Parts: sequence; structure tokens; C-alpha cells
Amino acid sequence: MEMRRDSIWKSLDWVTVCLYLLLVVCGWFSVCGASFEYADQDFFDFSTRAGKQFVWIICSFGLGFVLLMLDDTFYDAFAYLIYVGMLLLLLITIFIAPDTKGSHSWLILGPVSLQPAEFAKFATALTLAKYMNAYGFTIKNWKSALMLGLFILLPMLLIILQRETGSALVYLAFFLMLYREGMPGVVLFAGLCAVIYFVVGIRFGDTPLPGTLSTVGPFAVLILILLFSAGLMLSSGKPPKPVRRAMGIAAGALTAGLLVSKLIVPFNVEWVLLALCLLLTGYQLYLALSERQTAYLVGAFFTLCSVGFLYSSDYVFHRVLEPHQQVRIQVVLGMEEDPTGAGYNVNQSKIAIGSGGLTGKGFLNGTQTKLKYVPEQDTDFIFCTVGEEEGFLGSTAVLLLYLGFLLRLLQVAERQPTTFGRVYGYCVLSIFFFHLFINVGMVLGLTPVIGIPLPFFSYGGSSLWGFTLLLFIFLRIDAARGRMLR
Repeated sequence: MEMRRDSIWKSLDWVTVCLYLLLVVCGWFSVCGASFEYADQDFFDFSTRAGKQFVWIICSFGLGFVLLMLDDTFYDAFAYLIYVGMLLLLLITIFIAPDTKGSHSWLILGPVSLQPAEFAKFATALTLAKYMNAYGFTIKNWKSALMLGLFILLPMLLIILQRETGSALVYLAFFLMLYREGMPGVVLFAGLCAVIYFVVGIRFGDTPLPGTLSTVGPFAVLILILLFSAGLMLSSGKPPKPVRRAMGIAAGALTAGLLVSKLIVPFNVEWVLLALCLLLTGYQLYLALSERQTAYLVGAFFTLCSVGFLYSSDYVFHRVLEPHQQVRIQVVLGMEEDPTGAGYNVNQSKIAIGSGGLTGKGFLNGTQTKLKYVPEQDTDFIFCTVGEEEGFLGSTAVLLLYLGFLLRLLQVAERQPTTFGRVYGYCVLSIFFFHLFINVGMVLGLTPVIGIPLPFFSYGGSSLWGFTLLLFIFLRIDAARGRMLR
């Protein structure tokens, strides 16, 4: 047993551990700067945010040590049990968690508050890795793909029911891992199309189309659906004649509809496009059955799902999302300015970062952060503290540190001798990348403010422990790679 523990320390990836320690230490200093009050005398006082974060950091080190001491086979053997346990915890949280800023996602355990959604990430990653490591698994089997989607969507649904939409969206990062493991490119293409449909549909949903009773948003999206469907049919390598015929008919019908609406009787031309999409779906189904080609069946499914997504996303935006979430998206899309409302956080964050200049104002010398102009400046918007105190150079250094961390995770994931280790590694990499991209993006006003933490920097024990769990389980799996190769 002692020899085995010695081998763990020898095979442990110390480069990743050092990058982790650097990020955690830099994160703690950022929390100190963001939460500092001039009356504070001691950063290690547990009554201060910096003192609490320090205790959570020490606990995360202990947690990492325990994870490394466990046998690597433990994570494979108990993956499903851990996943089911986390689902039950997420379900219970919906009913027993108190209302915290409109969500029911925090469990109060005495002086400590925990967010189960942060811990469900590693459980989902382990489950995906175990399922994909099974003998005979292939992602191209529709039943297997359906199960993978179910594993991802179940915790997402429960977290949405807790009214934590931002935390739920993080689970979409697992689809990046699926693409690495052979998920058809059409799925990634469909995801990109969904983003385009949503942005165009919402951004121009209230803009009238001249000469008709239509609005530009749905009109433009339905045209895109027809074009994307045609492109998908052509990319499958099938004869272009059926595609040209279908697009010719669609162009003629749309032109006629626009002329009738403009010159005779104004009406909603959107219905013409909707009918064309449904006719194209029927035509693709006919070709799939007559020529026995599954490519046409995929095209029909894509067209039908695209139309369904267009109208369901409009319903979700106006009927499901909370008003403040709607405004946040509208601000990012340029539909509203709202400098004192939903756009206030982002505007103040930009001011703080800009005021830092090239070299920054120095540790504890930021004016915007010290005067608390930036809401949530030690949690979701902590990167603005880095920008103000450390300037452009310091912010660049932090981003380069994250880049090195992500590239190292990529390297470690690629060297795994088992599917289990590789899949779990890419899950970890995808989660960290998603958090970094979205968090920094929302601080700079490039992505919607969805309220997710910056790994190892944002104040809070749940996020720090959740990221530590993800990382150190991976390090323990990687440390056993030598035994796997023998």
C-alpha cells in the first residue's frame, strides 16, 4: 500500500497541480482586493470574505489530498451511484432550499451554504465517462446517443427548476466532449444554427417587414432554415437536382407571396415560409423512403426541429425566462441600453477595467471596486478587479495562465490510455473552458450575464470545491495511467 501511494506522487502531474495552486493563490488575492473594506485589519479574519475564502482554500487542499488517496477504480465503480445521489440532492434542493435572490439552489448547513449544482458537474462527467467506456459502445448508435443526452439533460432540468438557468447552461459544455469522441458534425452544426435562430429571431422579432404583416425575425429565420436544409442535403453528397427543384419552387412561392402582400392584400408572409418548410420536410421524407437514403431523413428531421426551435425559443424567452433575464439578453443583443438596470453591472465592469490602464492601480488601490460600484465584484464580476488593480498586463497574464492550464488539461486528456480517462478529462476541460469563456465574456459585455463563477477566482466555497473535485479526480485517474499501460 505504501509503495502504491509513493507511485501516485511520482506519476502525479505536478505541472497541473502547480498551475492549480497559482490560480487559487491569484484568486485569493483578487477576492482580497474585491472585498476589502478600509476598516478591515486582517485578511485571515473569518468574519471577512477574504478570511472565509482562505478557509475554503485550505479545505479544498484537504479535499484534493483525499481524492488522490482514493483508489482510481473507485470513481469508475461508483460513478452511477454518485450520479443518482446527486440527482436526488438536486431534486430535494428544489423543495427545501430557501429563496436566495429568486432561486432555490442553496442548501444552508449551519454557517455554511452549499450549491449542489456545482457538485453535480463531476458526477455527470463520471457517468458519461463510465457509460462511454462500456464494451461495444459507439456514439453513432442512436440509443447510446439518446442515453448520453439524457445523462446531461436530467441535471440541467433539475437546476432550471431551481431557477438557476446560468448554472444549467454550463452542462451544454459536455457536448464539446461528445464532438471530440465522434459525435457527428451535423449535431454541432445544429447547435450553431440554434444560436443563430435565437439571436436573429429575438433581436428582430418586433421589427416589422415593410409591405407585409410579418416581422423580420421569424421571416429571416425561416429563410435561413430553408437555406441550411438545402445545404445539408447538398453536403450529404446526393444529386443536386432535387435540391435545385425544391429551392426553385420555394423561391417562386416566396416571391409570389411578397408581391401579393405588397400590391394586393397585406398578409403575414411568414405563413408562406412556414408552409414551404413543412413541404420541404415532406419532400425529404418522400426522397428518404423512395431512394432509401437516411441522409434525406436527417434533413427532414433537421428542418422540422429547426421550425420547432424557432417558435419554442420565442415562447421560452417571453413566457419562461424571468424579466431580468430577458432584459440581460436584450442588452447584449443591443435591443436596449438600460445603463442603470440590467446593463449597469457590465457598464461599471468596463469602467473598472478601463480605469486600470496598462499596469493597473495596484493591489487594494482600485477606486471602482473599493467604492463598490460593480455589483457582485468578488463573485461573478471578479475579473474586473483584476483589470482595475493589475491593468492590461495583469489581465493578460491571468488569461495566459488560464490558457496554459487548459492546454495542459488537453495534453493530459490526450495521453489517457482508457476511454474512461480520456472522456472524463475532456469533460473537465470543457467545463473549465465554458466557465472561462462565458465569465470573461460577460464581464466585457460580449456574452449575456448568466451568473457563473470564474474558476478558482470567484468568491465561494461551492464553486472552489466543485472545480477542485473535477480536477483532482482527473489527476488521480491520470496518475494510474502507468498501471493501465502495463
